[in-house]
Amino acid sequence: METIHKESQKQIGQYVADDFRTAAVFAKYKIDFCCNGNRSVEEACEKKDIDSNTVLEELETVLNSNTDQSIDYKSWPLDLLAEYIEKKHHRYVEEKIPVLRQFLDKLCKVHGERHPELFKINELFSSSAGELASHMKKEELILFPFVKKMVKAKLEAGSILSPQFGTVENPIAMMMHEHDTEGERFRQIAELTNDYNPPADACNTYKVTFAMLNEFEKDLHLHIHLENNILFPEAIKLEQQFN
Repeated sequence: METIHKESQKQIGQYVADDFRTAAVFAKYKIDFCCNGNRSVEEACEKKDIDSNTVLEELETVLNSNTDQSIDYKSWPLDLLAEYIEKKHHRYVEEKIPVLRQFLDKLCKVHGERHPELFKINELFSSSAGELASHMKKEELILFPFVKKMVKAKLEAGSILSPQFGTVENPIAMMMHEHDTEGERFRQIAELTNDYNPPADACNTYKVTFAMLNEFEKDLHLHIHLENNILFPEAIKLEQQFN
């Protein structure tokens, strides 16, 4: 029983950082592992009135099952992880936004009268699209190049000049705040779409749009997790080695 109690105090973000497969368990119980990953399993379960032992047993099952699909992002060098986030997740966002915008505009015109919630969904997604574009540029032009510079300096046993932003913790705090905002927006979108379940009278575009929004949110969760729970804390630790 003591082991279970000890594990129940382990932070959710830590579980997912150690093995991303655990994200599926948290998603099942609607426990946010990306923006609110800094809570214990016990705390999150108590808030949602869920038996923490049930969740812990499911987590245990996932952790004890072996699969080649489990990617150990935590073992990657930081410059590789930053590059991966940019090439995989940033590109995904850039590719999907125009398509989703077009579909959502169409849905509002065709189905908006019968389903007025579509206008709010469109407004939320549009705000998210604009914010994400600016957010990713800040990472690509300011934060990621500095992370790569630190990795290079460490490999070459060199030193780094203090960046204009003072310490890496400053842009990281801003990025994490922006992650929280997007997480909240998508919580609202999930609610308005009835967890991405289209209504009975939905046409194919309607169904495809909701499926795409669902996929977009899942990708965003992994994207935020890789930054909040792995890249950012490791970048802070790396910077401290130079001081």
